[in-house]
Amino acid sequence: MFLFLTVVQAIVAAALVGVILMQRSEGGGLGVGGSPSGMMSARGAADLLTRTTTVLAVLFVALSISLAFLAASEGQPSTIDQTLERDTSIPVAPAAPTDAVPLIGDDPLAAAAAQAGEEAPADGAVPLDQ
Repeated sequence: MFLFLTVVQAIVAAALVGVILMQRSEGGGLGVGGSPSGMMSARGAADLLTRTTTVLAVLFVALSISLAFLAASEGQPSTIDQTLERDTSIPVAPAAPTDAVPLIGDDPLAAAAAQAGEEAPADGAVPLDQ
């Protein structure tokens, strides 16, 4: 139903553009000529195109509102999933080791020495044997 109304909406939009372009403007536009008497006189053609524009515009707005209503009603799920289960098919990156990164304010020499299993110098000086 939604697809059908979308196609009808596109056809109505194209017809509306065509009818608007055929109307006579101040500069003449793409106005259609005709015999001066009868239904297709200049005044009769203008009245017909004005009525056609009005009908197509009302139809376009009505289709737009109905399509918006259908899209809103079809897009809602029937139930809300309240479980906390995660999708395990998505790979998750492993957590970074936190003990290898020195924190702000830590002495980097002491952190490196602690990681190597050595005792750090007390004053932060670099040993001579390095």
